[in-house]
Amino acid sequence: MAKKIKFGKISVTVFLTALIWVWADLAQDAPLELAGVVKLTVSNPSDPNLWIALEESEGRTLRQSLTFKSVTLKGPAWRIDDVERRINRKELLLDLFVVPDQMGLTGTETRTFESLSFLKQRKEIQDLGLTVEACEPTTFTVQARRLSIVDVAVECIDASGGPVAVERIDPERVKMRVPSGDIAVARVRLTAAEQKLAGETPVEKTPYIQLADGTLSNALGTVKVKLPPVDDGLRPSSVSATLGFCMSQNLQHKYQVVLQKDPSVDPVQIRATVTAKQEYEAQPFQMLLYIDDADVKPGQEYTTRPVVFNFPEEYVRKGEIQLAQDPVRVQFRLVPLAPPPATPASVVAP
Repeated sequence: MAKKIKFGKISVTVFLTALIWVWADLAQDAPLELAGVVKLTVSNPSDPNLWIALEESEGRTLRQSLTFKSVTLKGPAWRIDDVERRINRKELLLDLFVVPDQMGLTGTETRTFESLSFLKQRKEIQDLGLTVEACEPTTFTVQARRLSIVDVAVECIDASGGPVAVERIDPERVKMRVPSGDIAVARVRLTAAEQKLAGETPVEKTPYIQLADGTLSNALGTVKVKLPPVDDGLRPSSVSATLGFCMSQNLQHKYQVVLQKDPSVDPVQIRATVTAKQEYEAQPFQMLLYIDDADVKPGQEYTTRPVVFNFPEEYVRKGEIQLAQDPVRVQFRLVPLAPPPATPASVVAP
């Protein structure tokens, strides 16, 4: 009699065999080449009088960071897949730091390090569970220089780096940390808005110098920069001003405005271009007093209110006219007008 085939046991055996094959495949080591992913950055030294920079192999340009052209990692295929997926999703950033204290950099020197050895010792790489097989560049060079505190002159530049003529800089020299033996000039950069402000009042800024790697080193103190006044084309002028009343419709023909003092007797001091002044003088009223229903008071008490200078809006928007005196306030009261006399009735003769 033929034995009955046990398909359940066969299925389990096939499943376990496939699982072993899959696990064995995932456990096989696989390479992963990272191009332009691993970045090396200088960490700020604990000693403020030490400056650290990385030296590029081509041109010996100094900078604060560099990116490895390629780094080849090796490890189990499942780890490789996981790392590759996290990098593609921007969940894993391989930003490594050159820490001067850990690397024994304490004085002025130039030292070259083996990239492969450096990468293998990084905890960020070790935590991936992968090994570093190769990298490009194979070495990197670190420059360390002692900084000295010296007095340096200060100059002013605009946002694009062009020189700016100043009226004064106080103080004219500041203390700064600069590489030993370098002759430096500290700079103060002013935006267009700051230049306009500095033409009216001193602006406080912190001078800086730009080190060879492009980083900025700030001075140990601030300076105040005063620029010559900017000629905006506005000229001081006196204008004879007429006061006009803007009354609520409910008050018109019912009340008379009585001023304690008419401001029109004094000319208005303005700064304006020639055209803006002419347009202002051509206005029917140069000053306006707004009066509303709430200004009707028992006992005809005085109300105090500032007048509105009726500058042409176009020239106000263009900055071509402005008040050059204190605001004008007037005291006024509303006096009821006498009712008009009654018209006598017509008499018709019998």
